[in-house]
Formats: sequence, structure tokens, C-alpha cells
Amino acid sequence: MKLVAGVFCALFAVASQSFARLEAQSTPKYDILLKSAHVIDPKNRIDKVTDVAVANGHIASVGDNLSPSDAKKVVDLNGLYLTPGLIDIHVHVVQRPIGIGVPPDAFSFRSGVTTMVDAGTSGWREFPEFKRTVIDTSKTRVLAFLNIVAASMETGNDDNVAEMDADAAARMALQYPGLIVGIKSAHYGGHGWPSVENAVKAGNIAHIPVMVDFGYLRGERSIDVLFNEKLRPGDIYTHCFAGHRKEVLDSGELNPAMEQGRKKGIIFDLGFGGGSFYWFVADAAYKAHFYPDSISTDLHTGSMNGGMKDMANSLSELMALGSSLQDVVRMSTVAPANEIHHPELGNLDVGAEADIAVFKLANGQFGFLDSAGARRSGTNRLVTELTFRKGQVVWDLDGLATEDWKSFPYKKGPNDPYRK
Repeated sequence: MKLVAGVFCALFAVASQSFARLEAQSTPKYDILLKSAHVIDPKNRIDKVTDVAVANGHIASVGDNLSPSDAKKVVDLNGLYLTPGLIDIHVHVVQRPIGIGVPPDAFSFRSGVTTMVDAGTSGWREFPEFKRTVIDTSKTRVLAFLNIVAASMETGNDDNVAEMDADAAARMALQYPGLIVGIKSAHYGGHGWPSVENAVKAGNIAHIPVMVDFGYLRGERSIDVLFNEKLRPGDIYTHCFAGHRKEVLDSGELNPAMEQGRKKGIIFDLGFGGGSFYWFVADAAYKAHFYPDSISTDLHTGSMNGGMKDMANSLSELMALGSSLQDVVRMSTVAPANEIHHPELGNLDVGAEADIAVFKLANGQFGFLDSAGARRSGTNRLVTELTFRKGQVVWDLDGLATEDWKSFPYKKGPNDPYRK
């Protein structure tokens, strides 16, 4: 009897192993396979037509001729460009108590953006509320530069030195490491350097960079002093093509202070905004071979319907100036990821979260506007076709990742009728 039982157990074990192998073979290892796109991943030096596979919300494989039989869903992206999800390091997404902020998910995915960084709309005093109401509730990954002013931006305190508490700002940043990625000095219009100096002090304590929206020139305040004496290597000068701080001289030439700042290690960010990008400044900079390190939109209620429009349009505008597609992808993926000390973002590393953007590069005659409404012609425009956040489709312009309505398996539910 023991012999029979032993034989039965052995046979059962063999059968179980065989069944497990069969089940493993029949279960696709990829959730989705993105086929035949021109993949541009600057970090990994990929610039060719190849395939990208996603499993469990992460990049599972990047390689040629991945088998469709290994995937639950296959999406043909022939003729399109696939990049890491874009990173916009200058937006305003705080809705309260001021009115300049916009909801992240309403503007991110439709332009290929999967990570947004709020640029100082919130000070340390309001940050916990901002985290609870915006960061924790958004599908978009939202990070933050903390305003050195304790109150929120645009509350009349930009010049209030008493509100510039470097120690309190640093404590809040240390309480949320990785979520608060830097300190912001913004819109200061007084004399001296209290806004920048307190921001740098907080940055030193928390070991994070400073982003400066320089505000206004007053007396000794100039970009020469800012770059040479106040900022550290790795700090970020946003609105680099604004022209309001003599980035371009009256002669029409690029201010030598810009090149000196770059040699020191200052980062130059676009920060397009509603009044911070002008063709005469950008043209002079490009003629001097001075290009932004990163592209950002300065998205807010006053910029989203102007020349800026969205992130994809901002990339297209720099292409109209002469940057290549590869240049602008680098400026909006791996470059900003490194600037905010998040090297795990902005790439297609195997194992990374599957944040992916897919674009069509339209060819034709297009007009691009600066912040004043002046037009410059260009022959290429990026159109966002697909965006994935953590491997899930969050934007699908032409339905590339779904199926025709005639074969679509409609299902009726109590709260979401007829949805698959």
C-alpha cells in the first residue's frame, strides 16, 4: 500500500510540474508589445527602429524582433517615434489658494508628459495640503520645487523677506525626500539677494538644487552676479530665453554671462511660460550655439492658451530653431531627470516604470508663436499619439492601442456602462 501511495505521489508531482510548465508556456510574458517604432532613448543611446515590451507596469524588454506570441496585446507603431515619458520640471499645478494652477492630469498625458514638477507654487507652509490634494490624487507623477517664501506664490509675499525661512523650508524638504526635489526663488523684485541667498541656504541644508525665476533687475542684481557669486553648480536658471534680465544685449548678441554661467555648471531651463520665451532672444542664443539644457513649459492658466500651448509644442518650437528631434527628446527626458536628481526617470531601462510617449512627426508648413504672439515658421510638428503611465494607456489620440468598435467587447457595468 505504501508502494502504491509512493508511486501515486511521484506521478502527481511529475504531472504537476508538467502542468506548471505548460501553463507558463501558454501565459504571455508581456502585457503589451509596442512594435516597430523608432525608439529614441538618449540615456541608453538607442536611436533606431525596434520593439519595446511592457509587463506588470514596467519595461520588460527593448530589442529587435520581439515575438508577438509573447504578448497579450500587440500595438503596431510603424512610422512613429517612441520615447521615455517626458518630464516637465516647471509647471504650476496648485489650485488653491491662487488661480494660476491647472490640474496635472488634464494637461500632462495629452502632450506625452508623465512627470511634472511644480515650480514653487507652494511654500513650506502649504506643502502638506498640496501633497494631499494634488500629488496624492494625480495619475501624473507630481514632484515639487518648494518656494522659499512660506506662503503660496502670487499671494503678495514674493518680496516679503520675513517669509523667507530657509531652515523651515529645508526641514520640509527633508521630511519629503525625493518628492521635494529643490527650492524655488521666484519673482523677487526688491533690492539685494535675500530670496536667492535663502533658497541656496535651504538647498545646502537639504542637499537639493535651487531653481531661480530671477524676477527683476535692481541695482546690483544682475545675471553676472547671480551666476558667478550666488548660485552653485547644478542650480537651475529657468526662463533662459526670456530677455527680461539682459540674457541678450542691446547689440542683439548673447550676454557673455550666459556662457560663463554654463562653464560654472549652472543649468539653463527653457520655462516657456506666458511671457518668458521670445524669438529674438532664442535666435541670438542659437546663433551663438547656446541651447537650453532642459525644456519646460511653465504651464499655468496664463500660458496654456498662448504661444506655449503644451510640452509637445514647446519641443516643436525648438526644432523650428534648429534642434534635432534627438536633441529635444534628450532635453525633456534624461536631462531634466538628472537635474532633479531622479536618474531612474526619463529612460527605458529594463525594470523601470513603463512611462512611455509615442509621437507622430508631422511634416509640412507650420507656424509657431512666442510669448508675444510673434510667428516663426517650421517644417516639423510633434503630435502625441500615445502615452503610457506605469504601463497603462492614459492617452490614445487615434485609438492605436484599442480595437474597432465592431469587434470591441462592450460590457455593461453599473457605474461605467458599456466600457470594456
